[in-house]
Amino acid sequence: MQSERVKKRQNQRGYVHIYTGDGKGKTTAALGVAFRAMGWQMRTYIGQFLKGMDYGELHAAKLVAPYITIEQFGKDTMIRAQDPPDPEDVQLAQKGLERAKEVLHSGVYDIVVLDEINIANRFGLISTEDMLAFIKDKPEHVELIFTGRNAPSEVVQAAHLVSEVLQIKHYYHEGVEARWGLER
Repeated sequence: MQSERVKKRQNQRGYVHIYTGDGKGKTTAALGVAFRAMGWQMRTYIGQFLKGMDYGELHAAKLVAPYITIEQFGKDTMIRAQDPPDPEDVQLAQKGLERAKEVLHSGVYDIVVLDEINIANRFGLISTEDMLAFIKDKPEHVELIFTGRNAPSEVVQAAHLVSEVLQIKHYYHEGVEARWGLER
């Protein structure tokens, strides 16, 4: 017998969100959606592209399992846009996209977040066509969220909700590195 959560969610249309821009808070916004949904016993899957580092949300997700699940598809180092794509980065991003496709159709998750997919696209690891196909293939009731700077214009056009996070001021420019529990 289906739970009330599943019945309610399957009768509700899922939309496509994009959180983009140069400001801090895109991943945080997606995590906020996941946290709010958890209050209604909804489940969120977060696939993190280009991230293999130890972030606080990984530890938090373990505390709130099974409501929020996070998997990473990246190395524990930063990559730069001016460098040609490393074959290992491409392989990890493609593995993440394939895993996200499985999750999208698993029936387990109400929300699927592809964190930093816009940057993976910018760095040539995932194509715009793959992103558009992912949106088109989304089940009707699943909410889909893409995050990261430089969202491709075609993907922006295909989305239902687009928020641009602007950077006005950031202490990073004064030499402050990412702090545990706040940026990491």
